[in-house]
Amino acid sequence: MNTKLQSLGARLYNFAEAVLAAMLATMFFAFLLQVLFRYVLNWPTGWTNELSAILWIWLVLWGAAFVLTEQEEMRFDLIYASVKPRTRSIMFLICAASLIALYAISFPAVLDYVTFMKVEKSAYLKLRFDWLYSIYVIFVVAVIIRYIWLSWHVLRGSAPEEFDPTKAGSGV
Repeated sequence: MNTKLQSLGARLYNFAEAVLAAMLATMFFAFLLQVLFRYVLNWPTGWTNELSAILWIWLVLWGAAFVLTEQEEMRFDLIYASVKPRTRSIMFLICAASLIALYAISFPAVLDYVTFMKVEKSAYLKLRFDWLYSIYVIFVVAVIIRYIWLSWHVLRGSAPEEFDPTKAGSGV
């Protein structure tokens, strides 16, 4: 692969990780403020809870779309890991085609729902729901592109990696 393309990919990945870290830090800070306001100042606030919930949704979907790799995703792969590379490739292509088809079929309805939600706003922060739910549209597009890309590599002869339990870790 072209080194400029690899460099761009690495910078985009670092940016996605930085955004994820910023969201996590903001969510943690909002949680600390919520504890301070509620239990120290006896002044309950709703916006901190709302912000934490919104950021949690964004964290999960942003991370799944742009930061997690295939090896870091949780799976039940006892059968998948025990078969030969060719069978693993066929299994991967069947699963990838199913995911791509299901997400592609649901995409118009998802987009319609998200754009419809512009009429609603969140209770405390008054953020439009279409902006809040837009991360799901981004997630769906990213997953479709990811599985098309991975399927292309499998079709070109690169079998999905076999799981090695001796190399399993916490992601650090």
